[in-house]
Amino acid sequence: MASIPVTVESNLGQPREGEANGDGRFIRVIVADTQAIFRAGLRKIFALEDDIRVVGQSETMAQTLSAAKKFSADILILESALSSNPAEALSELLRQSPALRVVVVTPQPDEELTLDLFRRGAHGIVSREVEPELLVDCLRKVAEGEPWLDSKGNKEIAQRVGTTEQVVKNYLRKVYDKLGVADRLELALFCLHNRVLESSPKAPIAPQPSSGNGSAPSLSAIAQDPKTVS
Repeated sequence: MASIPVTVESNLGQPREGEANGDGRFIRVIVADTQAIFRAGLRKIFALEDDIRVVGQSETMAQTLSAAKKFSADILILESALSSNPAEALSELLRQSPALRVVVVTPQPDEELTLDLFRRGAHGIVSREVEPELLVDCLRKVAEGEPWLDSKGNKEIAQRVGTTEQVVKNYLRKVYDKLGVADRLELALFCLHNRVLESSPKAPIAPQPSSGNGSAPSLSAIAQDPKTVS
């Protein structure tokens, strides 16, 4: 595969006519992906937005590190397949450019990788199948300092576990109320912080306080008694 040079758009820092941001700035984005068609697609999607500008692109991890250092960007969209170890690649990227906010694009949901990426500093994680409008929303939220995580809808969850959509809604509402969270994202971050989703015997990336009984409580247990998480 022919290697592309790290590239950048012209007129960096110059607001476009009709820009949405009141301060005249836009969200500067670097797209790091192995597939040219994916990079081109994102550039076309973001070109339709008044407040987002692609300032650079790369197709290898070495190019991505160079782009992050060379260009003034707010967010870097990082394809997980860019490295055989995406979590370590993220750590290396943020060691070099700690102010950069990284949204990782993954081919499919992977609970263990998701937890690892958030621990190592990812600001957002999206599926490669994400709808364009959701990716745009993701960039805006991340630019404002909010984390982003794709989540399944109630209907998809119900089909997967063999129940009704209403049962899923009722169950989630019960969990939200008991934990004091507002939505799936806050729930996911709560689970990440408290190691609720960890079932692997592997050691965590960084030492975490024990829950007392040597294992993390399940969501079912939390729904019954939120005191199971201290």
